[in-house]
Amino acid sequence: MASVNDGHNEGHRQRLRERFLEDGLDGFHDYEVVELLLTVATPRKDCKPAAKEALTRFKNITGVMEASSEALMKINGVGDVNVFGIKLIKAICERYLKDRVFEDDIIRNPSVLFDYLNMHMGNRDREYFSVVYLNAKNRVLDVETLFEGTLTSSAVYPREVVKNAMEKKAASLIFAHNHPSGDPEPSKADMEITRRLTFACRLVDISVLEHLIMGGKKYFSFADSGHIAGFEKDYEILVLK
Repeated sequence: MASVNDGHNEGHRQRLRERFLEDGLDGFHDYEVVELLLTVATPRKDCKPAAKEALTRFKNITGVMEASSEALMKINGVGDVNVFGIKLIKAICERYLKDRVFEDDIIRNPSVLFDYLNMHMGNRDREYFSVVYLNAKNRVLDVETLFEGTLTSSAVYPREVVKNAMEKKAASLIFAHNHPSGDPEPSKADMEITRRLTFACRLVDISVLEHLIMGGKKYFSFADSGHIAGFEKDYEILVLK
């Protein structure tokens, strides 16, 4: 027999769904967004306490989406089906953003690339190094993660980057990696990695357009800061010698 509380919960869920269908997520508190997500896989039970506990533990929606399955399961009221739903939604979002990268001119609309990279690596707890391969018309040919773990000048192999770029017939490249600390400022190792990669690519007539470091919701641009141009100038000086 259904309880009065069951009817209250179902009415609350229905109101949340109707609000979403009418106005999207505008006006929703973060805990209501998480609550709405949890209700998809939790019949009848009140999901508000679990949603609030998840936000207290993981700080924000991004933290909830990035949390490990084991950490999510420690939330009272969150089960394996809820975890599946959360991970599925994140994967779908990432696939959607990646598809947009392939469809748009990311040189004219760089925010598309930033959105994808931020979703893909912005809040990871370890470093990931990705390469975006572009053709002569600046259309994306492929995006792949080549290296994982702490990045040092000995951990990123220019030969492998160049080999992959040539196999994909790329005319230019964009590099990106994340700083789990949340601070996107480049380290000495980041500077050296970018310099070596720029030189290696120039040897086979492939241009390096950018290297982005993602940290939280911020980023550092090697191109905007003038470092890419500086490395190009250093290369030309070495060649002339």
